[in-house]
Amino acid sequence: MKSISIKRIYDDATDKDGYRVLVDRLWPRGISKEEAKLDEWLQDIAPSTELRKWFDHQEERFPEFSKRYKAELDLKKTEIEKLKAVAEKRPITLLYSAKNEEFNQAIVVRDYFTEK
Repeated sequence: MKSISIKRIYDDATDKDGYRVLVDRLWPRGISKEEAKLDEWLQDIAPSTELRKWFDHQEERFPEFSKRYKAELDLKKTEIEKLKAVAEKRPITLLYSAKNEEFNQAIVVRDYFTEK
């Protein structure tokens, strides 16, 4: 598997990003689809609305959020396999819009891939 990196969607795109995938359920505010320079927007791989609202970007909830989100990802086999197939051929950058760079869903997705 090639590298999987994480980046805020508001950061500039670079050639090193490889395949750029947005893993947010909602489109990020203040950025156009052209500016985002996405290869794919995987809304279905994003946390459920209920889980996202429960987490509410509260750092103390991140361990439980990660556990619950990984359980959701276990049910997204088709989307995970598709992303895994891309990752075998080229680097992937998982994009997210949250302000917190240490506690967000892209980290969970990356960790999910490295654990499997």
